[in-house]
Order: sequence, then C-alpha cells, then structure tokens
Amino acid sequence: MNPNQKIKKVMAVMHDDPPILVCADLQAEYLTEGRSHFIADAGAITSRCLELMTLWRNNLWPIMHLKRIAQAAWFNPASNLTDWIADLRPKPGELTFEHPLPSAYSSARFAEYMSNMKSIRCVLLGFSLDETILSTAIDGFHRSHRYQIVSDAVACRRPGTGDAVSYRQAVVRVIGNYAGIQESSDVIEASSGITV
Repeated sequence: MNPNQKIKKVMAVMHDDPPILVCADLQAEYLTEGRSHFIADAGAITSRCLELMTLWRNNLWPIMHLKRIAQAAWFNPASNLTDWIADLRPKPGELTFEHPLPSAYSSARFAEYMSNMKSIRCVLLGFSLDETILSTAIDGFHRSHRYQIVSDAVACRRPGTGDAVSYRQAVVRVIGNYAGIQESSDVIEASSGITV
C-alpha cells in the first residue's frame, strides 16, 4: 500500500468526530527495574504516548485513562508502583477507570460507559500489550466497539524465553484480528483532517 492510500485509509477511520484516546495502564510499575512487569523500552513508548496525549489535549479531544489494580503484591492498590507515570497522569476532566483483571471491561464503570456510547471509536496505547491491550481489544470486538491500536505506542514486558521483538510482533498480529493497527505518525497525520 502506498503512503497516500495508507493516509486515506486512516482518514476513513478517523473521519468527522475525533476518536477517544484510551491510555492503558501508564503506571510506575512498568518503569521500575527489577519488577516482574518492567518494560525495557518503556522510555520510547512513553514518549510517543505523551506526544499523542498532547495532540488530543491541545485539540480538546476526549481522553480516558485505565489503571490496573489487583490484590496482593501484583498491582497492589496500596503500593505507589500503581501510581501514574508523572508526565502521563490524567488531567482534570479526563475519565479514569480502575480495572482488576487485564481487560478494561472488568471495570463495571468502564463497561457501562462504553455500552452507553454509540458509534464509539477508540485509539488505544500504553501498557501492557499482551495483557490489558490484547484483552480489552478482544472484549471490545465482541461488543462491536471499534479500537485502533497504535503499534509504536504500546509495549509488553519481555517474555521469559525467546526474542522480545518477535513476541511483540506476534501479539500485534493477533490483535490485528480484533482491532485496527496504526503507527503514531499515521494517527498524527490523519488528525489534521479531523474537525470538531
């Protein structure tokens, strides 16, 4: 597909109304070396997430934040490791949802909010590609909610064995069965055609 066709395809997805930017689990846990959920390339990913959040905020488009919480030492809500990454924390007026299981739909508030929205389109970025993002995209697909995953603004922790890059690419291919896949540059370029 040539670049012009690619842009037209993205523009068709991002036509009149801006999609909701869904920021998944941008929490300190993923940046803390030595923790089981540590993501080695988190710096590059958070930079792209901040770029997209800034674009949405500058245009006053809707943003949602997901926060993973659970029991015990794994995403324990009492720990400061579940706190937002400082530069990526929600601003006043942006929706936040806490979810106990990988899918954001495990939050009753999130599931209810999404079920009340008609023709909703979401751009999904953040952590963790093989947990929250994968399960949310699949759950959304089964509810007829449309998601676009920003492939260079998502990451997962390194698998126990094998090549991390191949693992990430495989997860993105699986998600492609349930959601659209875009790069941040395509999203940014297509956003110039959105009118509110």
